[in-house]
Amino acid sequence: MSKPSKKVTIAVTGMNAKPDNPGPGLAVARCLRMAYGDDIRIVGLGYDVLDPGLYLDVCDVSYLLPYPSAGEHQLVERLAYIQVQESVDILIPCLDAELLSFSRLQHDLKEIGLSFLIPDVEQLKARNKDNLNELCKSAGIRHPETKKITSAEFFYNCHEDGWKYPMVVKGVFYDATVVNNADEAADAFKKIVASWGYPVLVQRYVEGYEVNLTAIGDGKGNLLGSVMMRKQAVTDKGKAWACVTVRDQTLEDDALKLVQHLQWKGPLEVEMLKEKDGQYLLIEINPRFPAWIYLTAAAGSNLPAMLVEMISGKMPEQKKPQVGAMMIRYAKETVIDLQTFESMAMTGSYQARVGEQGDKDE
Repeated sequence: MSKPSKKVTIAVTGMNAKPDNPGPGLAVARCLRMAYGDDIRIVGLGYDVLDPGLYLDVCDVSYLLPYPSAGEHQLVERLAYIQVQESVDILIPCLDAELLSFSRLQHDLKEIGLSFLIPDVEQLKARNKDNLNELCKSAGIRHPETKKITSAEFFYNCHEDGWKYPMVVKGVFYDATVVNNADEAADAFKKIVASWGYPVLVQRYVEGYEVNLTAIGDGKGNLLGSVMMRKQAVTDKGKAWACVTVRDQTLEDDALKLVQHLQWKGPLEVEMLKEKDGQYLLIEINPRFPAWIYLTAAAGSNLPAMLVEMISGKMPEQKKPQVGAMMIRYAKETVIDLQTFESMAMTGSYQARVGEQGDKDE
């Protein structure tokens, strides 16, 4: 990637880094730091004072954002304040739950000087988990049967509608649990409702293994910089703990069909299940870079840096990623002093100090 002519400031959301379900923000920031070193400034944005990525030295400065429940007006006000302080050039949203607000607020965000490449509201709605049946039918992609439910009673009577165990219980935004009986299903249902509300989705269970693709859509039906991986080990939430880059033409062809059908703008992740007979089923489309995005940079195709080039009006160089590059995630302790934590809790921001060790290991 070419060095920017001036020190560009890039804000990245999603700095939560829970080992079992990490946000992509920290990995995106690491990709940018790998590509540009100290020639850029990175502003880390998170929603919780305990988000570890806010305190790591991959970011030059960090800020808290209001939770989505606070409303979009508060979000714009907070981003406008951060813009006055930091003069952010480019914004990279990294969480599913915030994308709809950012998309609705595109005009307001551009007014305060932020540049980005994100899908529009209709594109986001079309790829929602509860709309995938219709999308797949239109795009010519196979998809496991999925049903919206609003009551746990479904799980005790589902055999009457031809459903059987095991099945998958999913939230509209996050969480997916394989359940083997009605009691397990009802428990998963209650947890998802408590976290994400209604509706809850049930999906027929299909045996096979998961292959994922991440890339950037240019808004004109083109798929740029595709990197594919196969999951080798997962957390209890189904997130990749270990994965390896692969080359799968069928996966790429299906992802291209989706991008062309949606005229997708910005990053995306396509998750598909490969059955024992070699057939593919679309599981979901995520409207952002995945948490395993650092693997793309390590394999030679740095997608976050490519996105920065595109937003800056340049034609990024597309490199074929290395096949067989393997990622193994690990947990790492972050040690900060109490004053740092109090500063973030009281003021909602944290300024990294030169020479500070923000990620000491114990």
